[in-house]
This record gives sequence, C-alpha cells and structure tokens, in this order.
Amino acid sequence: MTTTPPAAAKPKAGLEDTVATSSAICFIDGDRGVLSYCGYDIHDLARQATFEEVCYLLWHRRLPTRAELGDLQSQLAAERSLPEGVLRVMRSLPAGDGMDALRTLTSVLTHYDPDAADQSPQANYRKAVRLTAQLGSLVATMGRWQRGGAPIAPDPVLSHAANFLYMLTGERPSALATRAFDIALILHADHELNASTFAARVSAATLTDLHSTIVGAIGALKGPLHGGANAEVMKLLLEIGKDAPLERAEEAIRAKLARKEKIPGFGHRVYHTEDPRATHLRQMSKDLGQRAGQPQWFAMSERIEALVKGEKKLNPNVDFYSASMYYVLGIAIDLFTPIFAVSRVSGWTAHVLEQYANNRLIRPRAEYTGPAYPQRFVPMEQR
Repeated sequence: MTTTPPAAAKPKAGLEDTVATSSAICFIDGDRGVLSYCGYDIHDLARQATFEEVCYLLWHRRLPTRAELGDLQSQLAAERSLPEGVLRVMRSLPAGDGMDALRTLTSVLTHYDPDAADQSPQANYRKAVRLTAQLGSLVATMGRWQRGGAPIAPDPVLSHAANFLYMLTGERPSALATRAFDIALILHADHELNASTFAARVSAATLTDLHSTIVGAIGALKGPLHGGANAEVMKLLLEIGKDAPLERAEEAIRAKLARKEKIPGFGHRVYHTEDPRATHLRQMSKDLGQRAGQPQWFAMSERIEALVKGEKKLNPNVDFYSASMYYVLGIAIDLFTPIFAVSRVSGWTAHVLEQYANNRLIRPRAEYTGPAYPQRFVPMEQR
C-alpha cells in the first residue's frame, strides 16, 4: 500500500502574501502605495527627518528627542573608524564583486567587536549602532580602493550621509548632495519582510550572533532578484548613451519590449501602484542632474518611464531613479548594491533585535511532492 502525506493548504510560490510573523517596525499597503516605519508615513520622513532619526525610530519605535538624537549621532561618530585589521583584509582581497567584499568584511568585523561574545540586549543594541556606522565606512573605503585612493578618516562633525560621500570622494559634499543621499538612505532603511530581512530574522531565530545575521542578509541581498536592479538601470542608460537623443532611448526600450526583455527598475512584488519611494528619488534625480549639468540621465529616465507605463502598465520602483541619482553623485555602479546595505542595515538590525526579544525558532514545513511512501528498497545486485 502506498500513501502520501495528508493534504494541506497549497503553499504559494515564493511564500507570496504569506504572513510569516508579526512586527511593529514596517507597514506596507501595496494597493494604496503606503509605506510607513513604526506608523510614520515615508513621505513625512523623507521630507522632514534625517537618516539618524530614522535609525532611532526603527530601533526604539519612536522618534528621538533632541538630546537622544545627539547621543545617537555621537555614538555613530565614535564607531565609524574601521579597525586596521579589517583594512588589511580589504587590501588583501582580489578585485571582484563589491557584495562579496562587503559580506567578507562584515564577517571580519565580528572579530574586532568588543561585544562579540555578549548576547545581552544592551550589547546587541550597541552592535546594531556599531554595524550601522561601520558599513557606511566599509563601502566608502571600498570605493576609495577601487579608485586607487587611500582611506579617508571619518569626520565626527558630518552626518552619516555626508560622511559617506566625503569618505568616498574626498570632497565635502554640497547641501543638496547630502540631503539627496540622506533621503535615499531613509527610503531604503526598511521594507518589511523582503528577502534579506527575512534571511536575517531566520538566522536570528537560531540565536546566532548579530553579525552572522547581517552576513546572511548581505548574502541574500547579493542575489539579482533582490538587489542590483539600479545598477542594471544605469548600465541601460549608459548603453543608450549620454548624448543620444531621447528618441533613441525610446527605440531601445521598444526593441527590448519586442524581444520580451525585462526593463530593470519597473514593477514590484508588493506595490500595485507607484512605489512611494520612487516619488522622492525621481525629484532628487532631476534636481541633482540639473545642478551637476547632467540633465540627460533624468530626461532619458523620464521618457523610459512614460513608455513602460504606457506599454506595460508598470510603475518605476525604488531602483529606477536611484540609478541616475547615485551616478550623478559620482558613485561607481558596482557600489550601488553595497550602498543598499549601508541603509538597510538599520532595518535589518531592528528586525533582528525584535526577533531576539520575542523569539521562536523559525521552522516552516514544505509540501512534499516526491515519490509516494513507502518505496521498496531494492538491493544493489537487483538494481
């Protein structure tokens, strides 16, 4: 007699719309285009908050007072410098994918963390602050090495966004560049149970250390179905050409659509309307392009958006306009995905701390689709 396991509810591919846990950190309404952190609308945060305020909000579920914000800014400033041992490992790594380097160097940071062996809530909070400070320095310094430049020490007076641009380029950024990058960090800080955040929570549920959860998140972010779309957007714009007439951009996109190729930076698994993050990045791409004398990237992107929305009824997501914005800021394309981690580490650590605080091992089940049970074992000589 052969049997199969009892029937269960048919799982959705990719766990789509499956509620896997409860969380007080992020809320998304894909039908209305709502994204909020701890109840605060992303539009209000993008217009009025700083990245440091958002970090505090994600970690504490409330906005900081002026004194609390000052304390956090001081803590971040004190933790931005990278250990010399980490810089030695960075120098020793062969040229390659920036996410590979970031994953490795984040793991190396564990060995230099003074709280590495302490799993108390207080120590884990300090690690969250430290990692948020250090990942910005890691990616900026990686960018310096790629350009053949020496590392630049962080400036304790500068904000998180300004410090990153300063450590990357060696020049103190303008107020517009700083604010644009600050907004980008705010918009990328969290997004509920995306793949990398879920990977971090699954790791945290085993009670592994906080650094290991972030290494796992970075590994998930490296996958092209999660991170990297804005790099592909910029490659597409460069392929069309900075001096190309807008008609050529339209021709190139129509040709790709005719070949049924996916246009990077469009569509989203959750949003059925415009990604609310794209609203702000569109404006920052326009403003920065005009200020830098490079308006062609925004003009080209705007033409592509109109075409794809008209032909495919797809809206731009967070990656589409961040591509031209980062490029105009002088950021190399291979740093685009690592920069995502510079921001998202705040959300990753918030979710990990939340998981630790009310933990249960995450152990889902799978729908079995293999041969019926029991199979008769056939001796080797009879096979």
